[in-house]
Amino acid sequence: MLQMITWLNKNFSSLQPTRAIIMRALRHLRPADRKKLFSEDIPEMRTAEGRWFEAIVYEMILDLSLQTDLILSVVARGADGPEKVRRAQLGQNGLFYSNIGDIKVRGNGQDLAEVDLMLVDHTGALTFGEIITSPADLKEFEAEIHYKKQLLGYLYGQPTVPFLLISSVDISRTAVVRRLLREPDNVLLTTPACEDLKALIRPRDLKRSPPRRIRHEKLISIPEIAPRRPFDYKKLHDERLQSIIAAVTSSKGVGELGTPDEIPPIVKKVLFGGLYPSAVRMLDARYPIRIKGKTYDPDAIQKQFSKVVLAVNIPEYRPIIYLRTRDKKEYLKMVPSRAGGFKFESRRTPHMAGFFLWLESVRPSLGAELTRELLDAFPAVHVPPAPAAGEP
Repeated sequence: MLQMITWLNKNFSSLQPTRAIIMRALRHLRPADRKKLFSEDIPEMRTAEGRWFEAIVYEMILDLSLQTDLILSVVARGADGPEKVRRAQLGQNGLFYSNIGDIKVRGNGQDLAEVDLMLVDHTGALTFGEIITSPADLKEFEAEIHYKKQLLGYLYGQPTVPFLLISSVDISRTAVVRRLLREPDNVLLTTPACEDLKALIRPRDLKRSPPRRIRHEKLISIPEIAPRRPFDYKKLHDERLQSIIAAVTSSKGVGELGTPDEIPPIVKKVLFGGLYPSAVRMLDARYPIRIKGKTYDPDAIQKQFSKVVLAVNIPEYRPIIYLRTRDKKEYLKMVPSRAGGFKFESRRTPHMAGFFLWLESVRPSLGAELTRELLDAFPAVHVPPAPAAGEP
């Protein structure tokens, strides 16, 4: 299973990205993104550069795959993905393409993970790759890689899921990468810097219309690598939900949270359900909601929000409150505040299609007592301290 990544580790540097490869990679970028490669707006330019670099690596791997039988297939992405894709919807489980050809793993329609590169070796085993252009991208990276290994390992019945980390900068000395490389099924591949690659083209080259799709003997599509075991993410989610409630309400209490069990560890977020009015009142009294400095009482919450959903992130068991606004099609994501209770962090809109649909499907199911037990059990949130005597 490790023969392919060992071969790539040895031979990747033998293929230098040529102008032909770099020009071919432009076919994966939309015209607007191609223009941004030389934009004076640095954030825009870096984003376009990142997508372009992913495409360059993909084209390099396609060329390298013809040099060895150890690479059985390369999973199509970008411009080689299908022209029409399935929009996210509840009940979707497995691998899907996004509207720009990214490879997504969905559970009940929600995007659980995205992989930049996917290969199949000569034994039929799956390998995935992540492609980065900056060491700043490494925050939470290690946990993400281990989660993707668990997820793909579960879907494809692989005890080991090899991983390729491809970078345009030397990140071999960073603590995260050093830890990852201690694992025998991980490999780091390095290319010339993006600036050096970009020096091989000129802005006028971007005006050409590159071919959209190519024929390649080793290209396969996502439907050709269907998961090898049944995958019902909603069922796994509900099993995890019930296990958390059982632990919190049992005599052993919160101590049971995180104890290994038979449920596959691939559920990262549990949606407990919507709060009944009694639970909203308890929430306000015990764990107040603050949005941009303003504390909302139960009447204000009921007036401005049509739904209050309680969730928790795993494995840190960090609770989250989602508030469905009445005047806009969006949810406000509320996270634990250092001062106690919950504070506003960000918005969740229909752009996050699968997860938004899941939130929309949630109905009230939690009363005050169970909501309090759950929140009291999660150490990431706490009750605000009582005002000192004499304070207003």
